Amino acid sequence: MAVEILESSLVLPGEETPKNGLWVSNLDLVAARGYTPTIYVYRSHGGPGAFSPEVLKAALAKALVPFYPLAGRLGFDRTGRVEISCTGEGARLITARSDSYTVDDFKDFAPTAEMRQKFVPAVDSADPPCIMLMLQATSLKCGGVVLGFAIHHLAFDGRGAALFIQTFSAIARGDSAAIATLPLPFLDRTILRARSPPSVLFDHRDCSSKVFQSGSPSPCVTANLKLSKDHLSILKRCCGAARVSTFRAIVAHIWRCTCIARGLASDEETQLFLPVDVRSRVKPPLPLNYMGNAGFRTKAVAKVGELVSNTLGFGAERVQTAIERVNDDYVKSFVDYLESVDLESLSKRGGMPNTSLCAISWLGMPMYDADFGWGEPEVMSRAQMYGSGFVYIMGGTKKDGEISVVIGLETDSMQRFKKIFYEEPSVVVA
Repeated sequence: MAVEILESSLVLPGEETPKNGLWVSNLDLVAARGYTPTIYVYRSHGGPGAFSPEVLKAALAKALVPFYPLAGRLGFDRTGRVEISCTGEGARLITARSDSYTVDDFKDFAPTAEMRQKFVPAVDSADPPCIMLMLQATSLKCGGVVLGFAIHHLAFDGRGAALFIQTFSAIARGDSAAIATLPLPFLDRTILRARSPPSVLFDHRDCSSKVFQSGSPSPCVTANLKLSKDHLSILKRCCGAARVSTFRAIVAHIWRCTCIARGLASDEETQLFLPVDVRSRVKPPLPLNYMGNAGFRTKAVAKVGELVSNTLGFGAERVQTAIERVNDDYVKSFVDYLESVDLESLSKRGGMPNTSLCAISWLGMPMYDADFGWGEPEVMSRAQMYGSGFVYIMGGTKKDGEISVVIGLETDSMQRFKKIFYEEPSVVVA
């Protein structure tokens, strides 16, 4: 099922923008070096709002004015430290078409390398001097559209990406009221600069140790599993806590199910890595429109036997304990600690052992607030997973109210995982 490239061009900011080096924090540099590939799938609506490459290009040019670092390139400052060089060279926009795919082919979409290759632009390297933003707009046989974004991880995290796409889409559909309510990006990352002198108050070797093994990620298959409101009620009830969060309940269930599906021995130790947004956890809080990586990776640990034999609340409590330790003192101590470690090494991504899981939450982010004039996307997802053991938890459309769990697992574990995932948590035993 082929996708034909029609045009590839660089889109420059619509106005003159600052030309400077944008300092990036230790939390940016310790983030995985690469592009975040996402897709948005739209059904045809025809009429005045029908897909127009010219409208999309003009809107991108306007959006690149406040988000001008996306028109730059990754570079180095005078000391050799990585920075974003705000050169104004532009973002890459590719237009394409497919006479084979329709919107219905993306129903229950699960990320794969093949789908990323067809619908999301790629480059050979994510190291300097590389581009910061690439976008492919593919018109489908049915009249629908797929937008595939590749945004460099040093540009910003998921919350920053959501604000950019909200702004970009509001410009494209000509919604001046929405544009007026959206905040401008907060670009100054020096508020996360390490203290002088550094003050390391905690032992951070555990948090900064490499999650990823050397070498390529292990082969995996992916699945996009839906949780209805009824499913969520069951999970929360089985956690036994009056006010357990949706995220804690889901992650505890996934953690437990993966251990069983992988056939891990009861005396093995299993690790659950949890990136936590620190915007509201530091003092003073970071602006909600902070453009940068504001994620801190914490870890929950348990013996497989304990996790499987106890109630779901056992895992949920381990998750809560891991998240609660991420406070102002801990984050600032970690940023200071990173002054003394090899950040380049920590940013490299390989595979994870099958005793580990990494769960990323996109809950609460306006991921479907991306109407470019064609209505709300029917599908929004990562286009490709990093490898086995990665999980993304995200809200569905406003219409369905479902939660999507997008997961990559070893081929021989996935079938059992999917079966266990939908059983009552009370009967999920090894």
